[in-house]
Amino acid sequence: MNYSKLRKGNNGMTNTDLTTRPWARHYPSQVPIRLNYPNQTLPQLLDQTAQQFPDTLATIFFGQQMTYSALAFAVSRFATALSKLGVKKGDRVMLMAPNCPQFVIAYYSILKLGAIVVQTNPMYVEREILYQANDSGAKVVIFYDALYPRIKNARAEACWETLITFSFAERMPVDDSVLRLEELAANTGGGVPPVSIDLENDVAIFQYTGGTTGVSKGVMLTHKNLVANAWQVRHWFHDAVPGQERVLSVLPFFHSFGMTCSMNLPVVMGLTMILVPRFNPDEVLEVIKAHQPTIFPGVPTMFTAIVNHPRVEEYNVACIRNTISGGAPCPVELIAEFKRKIGAPLLEGYGLSETSPVTHCNPLGGMTKVGSIGLPISDTDCKIVDLETGTRELGENQVGELIIKGPQVMKGYWNMPEDTAATLRDGWLYTGDIAKMDEDGYFYIVDRKKEMIIAGGYNIYPRDVEEVLYEHPKVMQAAVVGVPDKYRGETVKAFVVLRPGETMSEQEVIEYCRQKMAAYKVPRLVEFRDSLPMSAVGKILRRELAAEERKRAGL
Repeated sequence: MNYSKLRKGNNGMTNTDLTTRPWARHYPSQVPIRLNYPNQTLPQLLDQTAQQFPDTLATIFFGQQMTYSALAFAVSRFATALSKLGVKKGDRVMLMAPNCPQFVIAYYSILKLGAIVVQTNPMYVEREILYQANDSGAKVVIFYDALYPRIKNARAEACWETLITFSFAERMPVDDSVLRLEELAANTGGGVPPVSIDLENDVAIFQYTGGTTGVSKGVMLTHKNLVANAWQVRHWFHDAVPGQERVLSVLPFFHSFGMTCSMNLPVVMGLTMILVPRFNPDEVLEVIKAHQPTIFPGVPTMFTAIVNHPRVEEYNVACIRNTISGGAPCPVELIAEFKRKIGAPLLEGYGLSETSPVTHCNPLGGMTKVGSIGLPISDTDCKIVDLETGTRELGENQVGELIIKGPQVMKGYWNMPEDTAATLRDGWLYTGDIAKMDEDGYFYIVDRKKEMIIAGGYNIYPRDVEEVLYEHPKVMQAAVVGVPDKYRGETVKAFVVLRPGETMSEQEVIEYCRQKMAAYKVPRLVEFRDSLPMSAVGKILRRELAAEERKRAGL
């Protein structure tokens, strides 16, 4: 492929000479600064992997195993079934499930048709499901059948035309109108109709994220974005051997980090995915002992739970050779403890949903810096710019906003031209994160310009929680901030001002929120106040509340 052509297009890419950047001299010798990408979609790369490694296990899921040849066959059959149901290029299909073989099959089948995967968190409640369904215009929803009660409650107001479900072992009851993935795939003959896909421009994924406005945004990731980021991570883990490694796939696939590092990376390299539907330290250690993964992408809370497990040495964890930690800052003590107990380096990285998501990581086999998110990965350019205008590039160790350019940068936000224009400027993605770059070109996140909370690797947007609190008839004002938490990194705290004459307990607030939002968003702490700090124009100052909490924690 013509490299200069690849570096241009919707992302406004230019052929920047990355070799002159300060980080270039610190790249491991095995990692190229520039890459040549396959001119293929992810499903085409799956077919290629199935030809190269037909008998290699693609997935291990409890007692079930599936080879790459079987996975490619299952994807082809289910794509055919979806096509016969009328799913075509550009249609949006919601996918709502934990990590399992059916998720992988459905994801790749949707992409194979040129349709768009709408990744939906299986912990979402009805109001959250409805927003994503109707905002995306999804005509089909594919879901794990244990989630059916929520799907059923949302069905009347959702735009879905077709519901498809699947089971793990025991079938859960659903209405007769709901189709079964297993039966559709088993009864389908014929092949997938040919689809022409423009890698650079055709959207593959709606990856919903949030923002300080409280409105969830559909990040549009193209087929090229997905392939490029998987390829970039592949080269960063330069010692991973195609067809031989095993990946502990416990990061949720519906999250961009899990999607790229725990699913798409294994597929393009022919690696085995050890599928874990949810993180539980005891269960994960048993999985490690039984299946011996060599690569472990995770978030700090996962690594913390593993190293602090009282019997971690009994589980033969020395099999883990490569890690990448993202989703939240990685404590310095954790990195040292992980190396001491597990024997593998814990490499801290960084990314965003808008960048598919990986943009930075400490180099494998190169110089690592504790507290740093590392170097930009291959084909990724970045700068620190002034906070006032965002146009003036700052020098070493000066604090400003981190902006990024690369083939993994999104096409834009679905139906949000103003937000897209504010985030993508002159070919650069403005991250909203405050950072600095040292003299070696290593980057450090200093603060978050956005007031996002990262708890246990999950992104939580204060306005999302506040809107639920404001719906309660006893609540007059509410503000939500992240407070330091040794295990989760941050946890959600709500500050509540009640209406005159009303009373309410902390537990009452928490139970109310549990009915209205996913469990990870629910405030763990509630403080009642007579008033909240306000700006001159009457805006609640979350930053003052957050500063109070940091001071209280001695930070």
